[in-house]
Amino acid sequence: MSMFKCCLAPLLLNLLLAHVVFAATGSEQLRAFVSQTKSLEVPFTQRVHDPKGKLTQEASGMFRMQRPGKFQWRYEKPYDQLIVGDGARLWIYDKDLEQVTVKDMQSAIGNTPALLLSGAVDLNANFSVTDLPARDALVWAELRPRDTEAGFAKLRLGFDGATVKTMELYDNFDQTTILNFGDGRSNMPVDAAYFRFTPPAGVDVIEDQ
Repeated sequence: MSMFKCCLAPLLLNLLLAHVVFAATGSEQLRAFVSQTKSLEVPFTQRVHDPKGKLTQEASGMFRMQRPGKFQWRYEKPYDQLIVGDGARLWIYDKDLEQVTVKDMQSAIGNTPALLLSGAVDLNANFSVTDLPARDALVWAELRPRDTEAGFAKLRLGFDGATVKTMELYDNFDQTTILNFGDGRSNMPVDAAYFRFTPPAGVDVIEDQ
């Protein structure tokens, strides 16, 4: 009997711990991601659907992040576009248009979900966060911006543990943008050059206040 109890105790402990991990909610995983992930380099694919659910756009690229508040969102296909947050300013470079738009990062918080991933946003101050039912083997959290003039209506994040795997953005025109993140590197050094941007010579620079 004593040996049975000796073997049973660690088994019950493992089952209990497994239950605790499984029971973690989307909001808990979101906060774990924010607190535990200090840097990230991960490929992504993006699909945009119109209000009727029709696929209207596909793209892919690379997302890099360094907390606090620095990120690079690089679209590689089918067009070349670069979005850089350097901690103070947000740069949006459209190579085809030869145009750069620059704005203060704080004023862009409501319009750029990448700022949330990079830790430049106070979750409680800027969003209401609710838990959603699990689906697609992920746990989900929904964020709604407190700012009524934000560029999107709601944002849903799907987590595998403390790793974000899917982002669903619902804008104010009933379009849905779905981003799926692949396998990447987290909490590893990221070249600081990714988070600096100097407008190329000859491009138009638009200051967006």
